[in-house]
Formats: sequence, structure tokens, C-alpha cells
Amino acid sequence: MIIGCVKEIKKLEFCVGLTPSSVNEYVRHGHKVYIETNAGLNSGFPDEDYVKVGAEILPNAKQVWEKSEMIVKVKEPLQDEYQYFREGLILYTYLHLAADQALTEALLAKKVKAVAYETIILEDGSLPCLKPMSAVAGRLGVIEGAKHLEKTMGGSGVLISGVPGTKRANVAIVGAGVVGESALKMAVGLGANVTVLDININKLTYLDDIYGNRIATLYSNSHNIEEACKSADLVVSGVLLPGAKAPKLIKREYYKNMKPGSVIVDIAIDQGGSTEVSKATYHDKPTFVVDGIVHYCVANMAGAVPQTSTIALNNSTLRYGLMIADNGLDEAIRLSKPLKYGVNTYDGKCTCVGVCQAFGLEYQTI
Repeated sequence: MIIGCVKEIKKLEFCVGLTPSSVNEYVRHGHKVYIETNAGLNSGFPDEDYVKVGAEILPNAKQVWEKSEMIVKVKEPLQDEYQYFREGLILYTYLHLAADQALTEALLAKKVKAVAYETIILEDGSLPCLKPMSAVAGRLGVIEGAKHLEKTMGGSGVLISGVPGTKRANVAIVGAGVVGESALKMAVGLGANVTVLDININKLTYLDDIYGNRIATLYSNSHNIEEACKSADLVVSGVLLPGAKAPKLIKREYYKNMKPGSVIVDIAIDQGGSTEVSKATYHDKPTFVVDGIVHYCVANMAGAVPQTSTIALNNSTLRYGLMIADNGLDEAIRLSKPLKYGVNTYDGKCTCVGVCQAFGLEYQTI
């Protein structure tokens, strides 16, 4: 199969879909790989690294899209890239379609076979290709939240760890999945007072066993979320419904009782956000303020640390990418049920339940 990888054009996105080591694996399996010039430079991979492992460098994205049978990316295509869609093209990337109707419609209209990293689901319900970016975002969410608690950044002026004779910051983590666990690890490590909320009692029991009296656990319901937000200096939200829009668990009405200058880091923003006022932001202007509450809603947080994020992502996505390339998509999804869950659009059909529900589309199987 002919594999292509283009430079990401999302604002301040520095990751790349393929590392040289991943390219090496595709080439070893007998596939042709095209890389847009300087696509990996911001992740620490110059063109010569790709050439050494057998890739061919092309001067622009247009040529890569047109020559390739499968495009491997990081972020969802933007409107400028829709022109390259065509029937039969395989697109392998993060898509988050339930929060993007225009992209969904473009993929369906052009009959693109679109495979979303975030909806590849294993038998135990875990999301192997979302996990690395969730882990990065969870850790980074606490770091960024702590930074934006600084008065110079618009926050309340609380140091997350405190110092002897002062209070530590209160951190509320909504959702105890990969994002929540990663945020918890970072917040505890920084010495904050941490409360984690989830509807999974087994997960809360596990976290209580691990962290003991260093954290508090609460069942996630409206009352407990409101109370946790009321006392929090920093709220990190990592709620997720695979393939679907994020639930709006943090209500604006809660803000009137929250501390002025407290910070909400909404890591669910890729799926539409978990507050009623969330809107996507970028690294150059990452926050906005509503009712005195600072909102950090960067939709590509992991792009700020591209060397870590790109390698971690490739560690998870390469397996399924090779499966598609080696067998063709039709045979690959027959062999792998998790990969079949990843297919969101196929020959003009919407094949992801969450996306269909978001836009009132007919769900069709493949």
C-alpha cells in the first residue's frame, strides 16, 4: 500500500503522524511511504531521518494526498484539506467527528474510509490509540492549570503545592479514566489536595487503595460535582463517551459559588467540552474568562510537547496502521473487531453510533 504523511496544519500543532521508526516498519513490510517535506521537523525528525529508512520526501501536501492510498495524520483534517478527499481514500487519524459536522459531511460526501484513533476499542472497553494522548493531556492539564492559577495568568494567585504555613490548592478531577488517573498522579505529586469523581465505584476503590488518605474520592453526580467545584482552585475534566459528544457535567450555574480566579482545564474539549461555555482555544491564547472563572480549553494540548506525544502516539497506532496496510481495510476490520470500531465513515456511510446520534444520521454497519 502507498502510505502518506503530511505536515499538520492545525494552529500550533507540532506533532507528526509517523516517526522514522514507524516508517521503517511500513517499508520493511513492503509498503511505499511518502512524507511531506519538514513534516516531522517540529517533533525532532528532519527529512534525512525519513530518507534513511526508505521514505520519499515530497515538496507539498497536495502531492502526498494525491499519491497516497492511506493518509496517516495526528489531528482531524481542516477545511483546507477537504479538497484532497476522494472515494476510496483511507484516512487514519484522530477525528472527533461528533464535535465536527462539517468534517463528517465532507467525509461522507467524498466516500472516504475514515478510521478514528479514538474509537478503536478493545474488548475490555479501553481505547489503545487514545490512551497515549490522554496520558499526556492529563499530566499537562495539571501543569497548565497550576500555571494559570498564577495571578499574572489571570488566576487566583494560589501555588498548587502551597508552602509551610499556607493552604495547598484544592484540585477536583472529574472522570477517573486515563486522563483523570494521569492528572491525579501529577496533582498528588505536586502536593495538592485532590478529589477525584467518577461513576465507576470499582475505579474509585482502586484509586483509594493506591493513594489512601492522600486523596478523596466521590461518586460523580450533579450534587458532588457542584460541591467539588465550589471548593476547588483547579478543576480538571476528562470525561469521555467514546465517539460521542462529551456530557456537559460542569454547569455555568455552579460558577457563582466557585472561587474567583479558579481554573477549569477542559480536556474533553475535543469532543465538544464538558462545561456549558467551553470553546476550543489554541496555545498562543489558551484561556478565556467567564463569570470570573478561567477556562483552559486547548484542543490539541499534546501538541505542545510533540517529541513525547508523537513517539507515544506511534507506539499505539503503528500496530493497526500496519494491519490496514498489510491486509487492506476490508480484511483488516474482519480480522480485528477493535479496528472495526475505529471506522467512522465508509463509502458514504456513517458507521459510528456516537457520530450518527450527534447529527441524526442513519447508522449503517459494514
